[in-house]
Amino acid sequence: MTEFGIKRHNLRPSLQGFERINRYWDKQHDIQAAKILPGEYYVTNYDELVTTVLGSCVSACIRDKVFGIGGMNHFMLPLSDGKGWGGSEDFTSTATRFGNYAMEHMINDILKNGGHKKHLEAKIFGGGRMMEAQTDIGLTNIEFVRSYLKTEGIPVLAEDVGDIFPRKVIYFPESGRARVKKLKTMHNSTVLSRETQYRKEIERTPVETEIELF
Repeated sequence: MTEFGIKRHNLRPSLQGFERINRYWDKQHDIQAAKILPGEYYVTNYDELVTTVLGSCVSACIRDKVFGIGGMNHFMLPLSDGKGWGGSEDFTSTATRFGNYAMEHMINDILKNGGHKKHLEAKIFGGGRMMEAQTDIGLTNIEFVRSYLKTEGIPVLAEDVGDIFPRKVIYFPESGRARVKKLKTMHNSTVLSRETQYRKEIERTPVETEIELF
């Protein structure tokens, strides 16, 4: 159906729990799309793309290679002040728990919607060094996600991580195809301010989780 020469598309409903994610029709790829921000993740069981822009954060793109169910997350670990949250908690334990939370929620939604753990495969992106004067949180994020996937036995088929530039990542869970563009001309303050705000939020709200993968 067209109106004034413009093709209109009715978006298919998202899986339960993802109604708040920004979804739209991507004209370039002629496909439904979901755009995620820091702290978000998205899972789908039909043909659509998931996209985000990363600075120091990382994204794990994970799918069931048999059934084409998969998604993308966008997260960073909290920065250590040398004391941990509240001045008493061990920071390594806190950061690991937060990272586990970010990964396990997405994986469990993939499994809940028909995926199988033995079929999972991953691609990882991001972890740029965006804040030269501060701790290289990007590297910490990269090391965490690599370690997590290795521990869970999920093979990493490809990665584009590190460096000093933001990245735009586009992932197609049904096929597993991913596209990455380094935004060398983008003003880093846009990504940096977004991730700084996100970091403040996660440091105010420690995550407690006892989720186990089923």
